[in-house]
Parts: sequence; structure tokens; C-alpha cells
Amino acid sequence: MSYYDWKPYVPVAKRRAQAEREMKKLAKQGERIEPVVIDGRKIARSFWGEAWCSHLERFSDFANRLPRGRTYVRNGSVCHLSIGKGQIQAIVSGSELYRIVIEIKPLAAAKWKRLREQCTGRIGSLLELLQGRFSDQVMQVVTDRDQGLFPSPREIRMQCSCPDWAGLCKHLAAVLYGVGARLDRQPELLFQLRGVDHQELISADLDPTRAAGTGKGRRLASEDLSSVFGVEIDEAPPPAPKRARSTKKMTVSGPRSGPKAKAQAAVEEPFVPSGPALAGLRERLALNKSELARLVGVSGPTITNWESKPGALNLQRGPLRALLRVAAMTPEQVTRRLATIRRQQRQER
Repeated sequence: MSYYDWKPYVPVAKRRAQAEREMKKLAKQGERIEPVVIDGRKIARSFWGEAWCSHLERFSDFANRLPRGRTYVRNGSVCHLSIGKGQIQAIVSGSELYRIVIEIKPLAAAKWKRLREQCTGRIGSLLELLQGRFSDQVMQVVTDRDQGLFPSPREIRMQCSCPDWAGLCKHLAAVLYGVGARLDRQPELLFQLRGVDHQELISADLDPTRAAGTGKGRRLASEDLSSVFGVEIDEAPPPAPKRARSTKKMTVSGPRSGPKAKAQAAVEEPFVPSGPALAGLRERLALNKSELARLVGVSGPTITNWESKPGALNLQRGPLRALLRVAAMTPEQVTRRLATIRRQQRQER
């Protein structure tokens, strides 16, 4: 490639203005835009965000090239970044807008099994896991360079539409740092990216309201779970007193019928979480898996995993309370709640 193939330099302010116009056009076309916004000089602040960045910087393949992307991600050049199962898609503003696709291999089944075994009995709650509040031993396990959760360079395949022939251009480097920033707010995306269910790391036999390995037994408050998931979780209502069985015979004038009566009957029946019950709940409330995941405060793959299990689900207290709360809602209440969640997420951006 000759020198003359390079685009002329465009000032940052001009690039931002151009990028903003293009992003608005894409949004009008129905594309969901998720920019990376960095407050201050520090790119990542949480355990998972910092661990992601530190992990990539350990490898000589990346160490000398990643710094090129720091300025780009700090000045808001990562206009869009989305993380899904095994793939990261992004748009970065340079001399023009560049499309980026980063593919990451799923975590090997044997490695995931080993991680689960090493973490058994050491992570006692979903909040503790997502906030990175666990013992040094667990921290070493999940961040191990070769056997931990984070991908190695050979598991990462990257493409950028820019003319730079380098394997890791500054646009790709900016996106990799942007992933660290995104994990600050949505740490569960790391597990989705690696194709595993983060809830499998939580000890089923421990009290989910206690944080393991701290010695202090911190209690998980509803407001803490709300801060992680952006979902209001109320305390479970006390069980209704059992009614004495009447010996009198009741005369029924006629059976109830119609969708309203069916919906009311479904709400009045006690909800026992199981795979089929979950699928039936989504059907009754006209929810897709992503919408139910938002309401409960888990990821979409977690809902898929739950629905694949035929028997009763052994859920942690937080997700169980949120699920029971959803089961007690009407379709109208669900619609209003989803609208509130979306509004809160837009304000956070």
C-alpha cells in the first residue's frame, strides 16, 4: 500500500460531528446504536472491565498496539459497540466511519467445567459474581491467563474496514478497550460473549443472601440487585393463609370463559418455576425471551437455559423473587414496566 492510499487527517471535532450525523441516520433506519462513553481518563473502573483490559495487555501480540486505541476510545470515537454470543460489532469514527467485527471462540467445555469445579462453594450470590466481590483465590481462577474466562489472541479473529494492513489497527484497539468499558455496566456480557451461563458459577447449596469468602456475610439488599440489573425487585409478599375447607356445596351458574378469565385464572394459580411454566408465562404475557430477561434481571441465554429444563428450577432468591413478581403481573402491567426499564436505560446512556 502506498502513502497516497491514506485518507487526509480530519480533526477530532469534525470527525465527531460527521459521526453523529451518520449515527442519527442509522438510528432512523432502525439500527440500535450503543456508543461507548468514557468519563475521565480511566477507561474501565470495575473488576471485570479492568480485568479484561489487563488480560489483553499481557500478550505480546497486543501489548505494543493496544495503546494506539486508548485515545480513540477516550475521545468518543467508538460510536457503536454491541456484544453478543461469540461476536463484537462496532463502528469507529476515523477519517470516515469504519465497520468492525471481532469474533471470539466460545469457551471450551472442558475449561468451563474446570472453572465451575474450582469455584464451587466460593461464589454465593449473583451480585457478588457480577460485581467481582469474591476471594483472591476465585479471582486468580477466573482471570488466569490460559485457563480463565478471558480469550487468548488465538481465540480472537478481527476485521476492520479501514485501509491499515496491520493485524491490530487503532480502530480495533479502541474497540477492545471499549469492551472493557462496556463490562463496567454489563459484566454479564463477558459470559454471553464466551457462550456460557454465568449463573452456573453460583453455589446452589449456599444461602444466596450471603456473600461467600468474606467472613462478614453481607446481605444482598433488593436495592443492590436493582443497581446491577436496572430492575426494581420488591420483597416477596408473605404467603396467604390457608383457607379452611368448606363442607358446603357450591352451586356454579356457569363456567368462566374468555381470555380475560383465563389470564386471571393463570395469575391466581401459584407459579412454580420450571421450563414449561416459564414458556407458558411468556406466552400469557406476550413476551419474548429478551423482554422476560429484562424483567427478571438476567441474560437472554439464561432464560433459554431455564426453559430447556423440564423439571422445577432451583433459582437463587433474587431471580426467583423477580420471576414471581412478573408472574403476578397482567399484560398491561408488563408493558408499563418494560417501558419504564427502557426509559431508565436511555437516561443512563
